[in-house]
Order: sequence, then structure tokens, then C-alpha cells
Amino acid sequence: MAAEVVLALKRVERHYVQGEKKLTILNGAEFVLHRGEMVALVAPSGAGKSTLLHTAGLLERPDAGEVVLAGRQCGKMSDEQRTAIRRNDVGFVYQFHHLLPEFSALENIAMPQLIKGLAPKEAKNRAAQLLDYMKIGKRAHHRPAELSGGEQQRVAIARAVANAPLVLLADEPTGNLDPVTASYVFDAMEALVRQSGLCALIATHNHELAARMNRRVTLQDGKIVDL
Repeated sequence: MAAEVVLALKRVERHYVQGEKKLTILNGAEFVLHRGEMVALVAPSGAGKSTLLHTAGLLERPDAGEVVLAGRQCGKMSDEQRTAIRRNDVGFVYQFHHLLPEFSALENIAMPQLIKGLAPKEAKNRAAQLLDYMKIGKRAHHRPAELSGGEQQRVAIARAVANAPLVLLADEPTGNLDPVTASYVFDAMEALVRQSGLCALIATHNHELAARMNRRVTLQDGKIVDL
């Protein structure tokens, strides 16, 4: 039986205008992401990795083409509908953790669940479980400034999956970490993906980590091609 397609990009185009010049970033891009799959997006800086992730994650609208998430065509949805899908079905992780500095690790992970409408006790229990799973349960009540870089990123990953999304989109999630810490953080993220069955598209310059994923893709002339 073929694996379930969770995310599909169909002939997606994305352009920007700088002065009188039109920049084409995505040009008929086609891509599918299956349940339980981890795909590495490997491309040089400026190739459009962030644009691709933002478009796939409904942060930007394509100029043409369609983004289909769990069978839903999202291109013509209202901003409110797209926001609801992002909140419930898409998790984002960036190179910088973007944790809220005034809140503890546990509170940072509970926050998106509270926004979704979960009861505080349930949100905190799930946050604690995720911290334990990421092997930093003992750091639950520490604020981001009191955590190491690797710990901060593991909290950011736990926060990204707190609402049990269908897809995880990560933009250089280990880019600020030393090789040993990067490998450890990737191990935690990989285990989470495998255990939960979600799928992930991960932009990275780290070829060793990319080689550990199910497949690798890159951007060439605005199109997504396999490596």
C-alpha cells in the first residue's frame, strides 16, 4: 500500500519584485511529502529554501499553483482558515529557537496548546511528557537563557509538535550548533518523527544529517529535484 501523501505542492510559483526586476524563486515547483517521511532540503543560500518552507507551511501564498495539506487545497482559503491549519497541522522550527524568554521551557511548550483551547493541566502534562521524551525533563522550569543551545532547540522542537501537527517544517534547525550537539538534537527530532508518524521537510547544510533522512531534494531553477 502506498504511503499517505500529507503535503503536496502542485506547479507552485513564487515571485518577488525588487524595483523594476522580477525575481522568480519557485517556478512550477512539484513536491510530495508522505506520512512518516523525513526529507532533507539541501540547497545553497539564496536558492529559495525559506520561501519554499514558508509557502508549504501557508505563511506565504503562492502566486500560482496549489498547496494541498491532508487533501485540502489551501491556496484560496481565507487568512483565518490558513491560520487555523497552521496552528493545528503545521509545526515550525527555525535556526534560532524563538522561545519566549520570560517563560520556562514547560510554559513555552504549553503555550500553543493553551491557544488551541486545551485545559492548562492537560497542556502542562503534555509539555512535561515532551520534555521527558527529548531527555530534558529536568530542565522544565528553566527559562531559555538558562538552557544550552542544544537544550533550547529541543524545547523549540517540542513546542513545534505540541499540538500533534501533521507536518514539521524546519529551517536549518541545527545550524547554530556544534557537530556533536547538532547530531544529538537531530537524533531527538528523528525519534519524535518516527514515533509520532508525522512527516518532516528539513532544510539543512549538514550533509551528514541529510544523508540520514529518507531522501534528499534541492532547488534548481525554481523547481524541486531529487538528489
